[in-house]
Amino acid sequence: MDSMSNSNIPMDTIPPHGGLLINRMLRGEMRQAVRERAEKLFKIDLSPMNLSDLELIANGAMSPLTGFMRQADYNRVVEEMRLSNGLVWTIPVTLPVDKDTAVSLEPGQEVALCENGRVLAVMEIDEIYTYDKKREAELVYKTTEDKHPGVARLYAQGDYLLGGDIWVVDLPMAAQTEFPELRHTPAQTRRMFARRGWRRVVGFQTRNPIHRAHEYIQKTALEIVDGLFIHPLVGETKKDDIPADVRIASYQAILRDYYPAESVLLGVFPAAMRYAGPREAVFHALLRKNYGCTHFIVGRDHAGVGGYYGTYDAQRIFDNFTKEEIGIEILPFDYTFYCKKCGMVVSAKTCPHGKEHWIYLSGTQVREMLERGEMLPPEFTRPEVSKVLIEGMRAKKQQNKDQEE
Repeated sequence: MDSMSNSNIPMDTIPPHGGLLINRMLRGEMRQAVRERAEKLFKIDLSPMNLSDLELIANGAMSPLTGFMRQADYNRVVEEMRLSNGLVWTIPVTLPVDKDTAVSLEPGQEVALCENGRVLAVMEIDEIYTYDKKREAELVYKTTEDKHPGVARLYAQGDYLLGGDIWVVDLPMAAQTEFPELRHTPAQTRRMFARRGWRRVVGFQTRNPIHRAHEYIQKTALEIVDGLFIHPLVGETKKDDIPADVRIASYQAILRDYYPAESVLLGVFPAAMRYAGPREAVFHALLRKNYGCTHFIVGRDHAGVGGYYGTYDAQRIFDNFTKEEIGIEILPFDYTFYCKKCGMVVSAKTCPHGKEHWIYLSGTQVREMLERGEMLPPEFTRPEVSKVLIEGMRAKKQQNKDQEE
């Protein structure tokens, strides 16, 4: 089985990372034959993050990756933010297993990758290798503290990594049941952009509901491009993040009333959050390039958590690479907020007034107000969004209560 690429898709906007849009989904007779073979193979159940990675490898969002990283790629990504061939790549995409599993396998062996026992893919193991978790934590996450959610996940995973190509026969259940109408593949978004006549497209990554500062940034960026691709992350996040279905409902509410339909496309990004700050900002940009975006917004503390990264580290990291290496134009935005004295949403660059005139809320404050059923200030977010969030959080609370009983 050779690597497959998506054909008959518009490439005149921006080439995918590495030049080829990967497609690891099997179809027809080949799919059925591989699925039958997989039932007899050694089975490995995937973690939520691995399930997200598998979907993104399969549909080409992680081009040029064709599977989970081998040791040469892993080492160079951790140490130098590049694949072994020199292509920019900042996040390890790996398949960890425990020692008992590792010693029962050998290079050249095929294994079945599963979700709760259901076969999703076949992987041919090229390499089985150990790695330094502390070194990865230090370089990728900029901390070795297990209070950091990404580091905690890293420390908890297996001590061995499997490297090799994958062939996918079925996508994870989430891909079939969660937002199927918004789960556009890179091949699909490229076609959608082309049908709309968009040659310059700006991507916006978020794991939070859209508030007025986001709206300001998005609409400012939209002034210089043809279309805006709002692409909220719906894979695994921290337990205290607002649930994906509530966030999607809030995006739909604000898009319906405050954005021009012909200039905006909403899709979901099935990645898991790694909370790797600057490195994840580059990762998010490269994947949006694969979706066909020519521009990508990077705001303050992109993909950050706690106080582990500097406010604008996620913008400065791009200085390590040439524009040609990244291939997608980065739009860095300063901290934005509503200023009562200016009477509008502004940024730290454009507002001359003191913080006593600013209206801004932390994520914790937002969650606490929503849990109390309080409307967020209209200067912070649109009333329509507040209502959706309050109703959504109330429904989730009741659902959790019912499950406990």
